[in-house]
Amino acid sequence: MGVKFGSFDSICETAALVICPLVGADQGIEPSCYSRNVEISGTLIFQPSTCFVHIVAIIMTAIMIFHIRSKYTAVGRKEIIMFFYLYAIIELLAIFLDSGIIPTSNPSYPWFAAVYTGLIAATYCCLLINGFVGFQFAEDGTPVSLWLLRLSCLAVFGVSLFVAIATFKNIAGFSYAKPIGLWIIYILWPLICTVVYIVSQLVLVFRTLEDRWPIGDIIFGTAFFTIAQVILFAFSVTICDAIKHYIDGLFFFTLCMLLSVMMVYKYWDSITREDLEFSVGSKATVWEVKDPLLAGANELEYEDTVSNYNSGPASLVGGVSGKQMYGGAPPISGVVGRNGFPTGERY
Repeated sequence: MGVKFGSFDSICETAALVICPLVGADQGIEPSCYSRNVEISGTLIFQPSTCFVHIVAIIMTAIMIFHIRSKYTAVGRKEIIMFFYLYAIIELLAIFLDSGIIPTSNPSYPWFAAVYTGLIAATYCCLLINGFVGFQFAEDGTPVSLWLLRLSCLAVFGVSLFVAIATFKNIAGFSYAKPIGLWIIYILWPLICTVVYIVSQLVLVFRTLEDRWPIGDIIFGTAFFTIAQVILFAFSVTICDAIKHYIDGLFFFTLCMLLSVMMVYKYWDSITREDLEFSVGSKATVWEVKDPLLAGANELEYEDTVSNYNSGPASLVGGVSGKQMYGGAPPISGVVGRNGFPTGERY
C-alpha cells in the first residue's frame, strides 16, 4: 500500500511513529512489525536500539555545538546553532516517547507528542531560514536576523502544536480520523523545507564560492536524508522481519537523520572562515624564533649595525673604534702602542 495524502494508515502500519497511537482510530494504528522491548527494573523499554541512537545523537550534537560556539567570527554562527539546539531537544524528548517511559495511555502523552510535532516543524523552519542567511538579506548575528529566525520558529511551533493537539483531541474541527493538517505538518512540511534548503545552498556555492568541495557535503547530507525516508516508509517491515524484531526501520531512520544533521554541520563549517584578527580560538599560534640561542646554526648570520664593535663612531677611550681595535684597522695616530692603544706621542 502506497502513501496516501492526508492519511497515516499505511505509514503507521509500516513505521512506529510517535503520533501513530493517536491517529486513525480510538486506539491508534499499530505497526505490523516493531522492535523488541526490554525490561529494566520492572519497566518495559520499547525501541532500545533506537534510544541508544538518540543518546548518541545528543552527545554528537553537544560536540557540534561546542565547535560552532568556538568559531566566534564565523558567518551565521548564532543562526545555525539554534538549529542544533532544537535538534538536541527533539532527540531528548524522543527518548521518552519512543521508549514508552511516557506510556501512550498516560493523559500527558498527547501533549508531549504535540510538543514533539511542533519542535520538528520549528526545526525544519529554522533550517529553511538558515538556508538564506548566506545571501545576507539581513546581516547575520544582528537583532533583525536573530529575531526574524526566533519569531518564525516560534510561530511555526505554535501553529503545529495547536494543529497536533486539536487533531489528537478531536477539537476545533480537526479529527484524528482525517488528520490532513497534521499530515501536512509532519510529512509534507519537512520535505518542502529540506528541498528549498538544498537548492538554496547549491545556488550559494555556485554563485559566491570558488571552492566546490562543499557540494560533496550537500550530496552526502541529501543522500542520508533520502535513505532515511526510504528505509522508514518502504523497508521497515522487511528489515524488522529479517532481523527477527531486534531492530526495525526506525533505528536506521534515526541513524541516517543523525548523519544528515552532521553533514549540515560539516557543510556549514566548510563554507565559513574565521577572521583570525578577532577570533579567540584554542589552536596554538606558530611563533617565529627570534632568539639566536634557539635558532639553528644556519640562522645565526646577521648583520651587526648597532654594536660599537662594528665600524661605528670612535670610542671615548683612546679615540679608537671597535673595528680599529679588534678588526686590525690602524689607529688614528698611525702609531700602535701596547694592546693596540695609541702611544703617548699622539698627545
